[in-house]
Amino acid sequence: MPQRLHEVLPRVGALVEGPAFYPFLSGTANLHRLDAASRHAATATRTARVAAALERVGLSHAAGKRVHAYSMGMKQRLGIANALLSPRELLVLDEPTNGLDPQGTREVRSLVRSLAADGATVFVSSHLLAEVEQICTHAAIMSAGRLVAQGPLAELRQAGETRIRLLTPDAGTASEVLLRLGMAAAGSLEAATPQPDGYVVTAVAAVSGLEAPEDIVAELVAAGVRVRGFSVERESLEERFVALTGEGFDVAQ
Repeated sequence: MPQRLHEVLPRVGALVEGPAFYPFLSGTANLHRLDAASRHAATATRTARVAAALERVGLSHAAGKRVHAYSMGMKQRLGIANALLSPRELLVLDEPTNGLDPQGTREVRSLVRSLAADGATVFVSSHLLAEVEQICTHAAIMSAGRLVAQGPLAELRQAGETRIRLLTPDAGTASEVLLRLGMAAAGSLEAATPQPDGYVVTAVAAVSGLEAPEDIVAELVAAGVRVRGFSVERESLEERFVALTGEGFDVAQ
């Protein structure tokens, strides 16, 4: 890329965490100044492009308002508008929902999805893994500067442990059935936990050897186990992240 810098960078937009603007200028005036700083931006189309970018992020109604009166979510959207002043093939967003209230988070999340739906590749860097799960189709996990995992979100989660949770008053028989079905293939059967209406029996299963949930329940019922609750739980992205990078003070510095 260094040899084609001037060709590539105009097609890349970016939002750095906590974008800074002139607080006593309007959203429109801020974008005009930022666009004027780019030698690749066409002066003749500046007014139209700024208006289009503000409309794209839902800020047309606040275009003339001074930025110091903007909410955090509006400032984040204004930062994305700046990244959209020219057509982009790649958008790099650093913590786009960090510090936002629930409404602001939903606004930015919806905007990011719409940008991807329009054909742009959106690269999001974030430690808010619940947000990553709701926005992204693929993810990569970094640890101490190294890439330790990457791929579609579903594949990343499936690479971890899958747990069977069963609520039943017949914990002993249930444990025998689950063991017979190979539910301890990726670990050992954990102790049943007493509950007011029975016991929660937790087993760990290898994804490749996991039978259909309805077949597992059928085997339990056939063995006389009274099933009061049953679920299959896969690791969340956060659990997978911790499993790959360490937890607490164990994390490599």
